[in-house]
Amino acid sequence: MRDLAYKAMQVKEELTNNNLREPTVEEIAKVLDVPRESVVMALESIVDPVSLYEPVFSDGGDTIYVMDQIGDSNDDKNWLEEIALKEAINNLSPREKRILNLRFFQGKTQMEVACEIGISQAQVSRLEKSSLDRIKKQI
Repeated sequence: MRDLAYKAMQVKEELTNNNLREPTVEEIAKVLDVPRESVVMALESIVDPVSLYEPVFSDGGDTIYVMDQIGDSNDDKNWLEEIALKEAINNLSPREKRILNLRFFQGKTQMEVACEIGISQAQVSRLEKSSLDRIKKQI
């Protein structure tokens, strides 16, 4: 991984000098004849980690650290919405839960769900719609 990272850095420098602009990851990958993802992973593997206690700004008294710049999206509202959603799903019938699971967690089409459960696609569509409507009302 490191070898690829250093080769990618050399190619990046050469392309920058030749083209007078920074190359894209795709251009570097093309020169190295490797997938784009490999170049990205290799370059990220040689980056030194930053401590959460690394100072970002200091005006003499109050120091702001990296940790202070990281947001937390898990507030009380998100937590309560998740509980409400779980409760609403628990209020569905086993058949409705199975349809929603197959559709949204397993990514199956309405036709695939219909074949698996043994009902028509139109019935799957109606059950899916009514289940989602009931969940929305409860939330």
